[in-house]
Amino acid sequence: MFSFCRLVVLLTLGFLAGAHALANVVVVLNSRDATVSLIDQTTHKEINTIPVGKEPHHLMATPDNKSLIVASAMGDELVFLDPKTGQIQRRVKDVIDPYQIGFSPDQKWFVANALRMDHVDIYRYDGKDLKLAKRIPLAKLPSHMAFTADSKMVFVTLQGSDQVSAIDLTTQTVKWTMPVGKLPAGIAITPNNKYLLVGIMGGDYVEVVDWRTQKTVKKITAGDGAHNFLPVGDKRHILVSNRVSNTINIIDQHTMVNVGTINVPGGPDCMELSADGKTLWATLRWIKKVAVIDVPGRKVIKMIPVGRSPHGVYFHNHAPRS
Repeated sequence: MFSFCRLVVLLTLGFLAGAHALANVVVVLNSRDATVSLIDQTTHKEINTIPVGKEPHHLMATPDNKSLIVASAMGDELVFLDPKTGQIQRRVKDVIDPYQIGFSPDQKWFVANALRMDHVDIYRYDGKDLKLAKRIPLAKLPSHMAFTADSKMVFVTLQGSDQVSAIDLTTQTVKWTMPVGKLPAGIAITPNNKYLLVGIMGGDYVEVVDWRTQKTVKKITAGDGAHNFLPVGDKRHILVSNRVSNTINIIDQHTMVNVGTINVPGGPDCMELSADGKTLWATLRWIKKVAVIDVPGRKVIKMIPVGRSPHGVYFHNHAPRS
């Protein structure tokens, strides 16, 4: 006879098996479908698709790594997910057009770039809740951001006006705005805090800017449509995706030289790297897929179908962000 105790055991084992299956989930944002694809990191199989607000473009973990924030730009909200399972925890409404988001290194500030609304919102963060400190108008199309190590400044690329602006976080004022190449997108700061790297989407290079003097000191040849960055975790190399040339470049931040190229068809955009630095995931904006890439071999090993216009990608067991 099938006992009640045995049923409880089987249900418990089933729950644990399901939790284990979701323990290494890859979260992919499908911006045109207003959904999140959850993919098993090991089997490369899609586990689930979850509806979120309109146009989810970017995402990042909270400083305590207990939540993953999905920025729903057209939905005007932030959706908090469990970073290991992808399940929705809570929603924060009335965050206007959060296209790109970021926490300052000291965890005191949360910044949201409103691409379509031409402003940047600066929030105070107490470890749980966000309180708007200031809304700063910028022209035009504020896109990506990077912070100084001391959390005093945030730099924002302006795709529509071919500029970069520097915002003082303490006073919430624009300190300066300087011209760069056409359609600046991704931006990163070098580990020594000396230079900004700006992906020039309207060209084929990464612009190196001395932010203290507001001068361009070098242009690193990359691929057409240089777009977004991801550090590999060794405090030296950084990846840049090139959406037009269908490549990802490896840049040495000590020598400021392009030292490698990986061919990735389909418009590579956002990236996430495994903790051991060997496996790279990249969303492919034009072909509704995410690529799994063997970094040492510099080749794509798997293409996984997802939703329309996949953008942000994340998994919790990633390489260091430096």
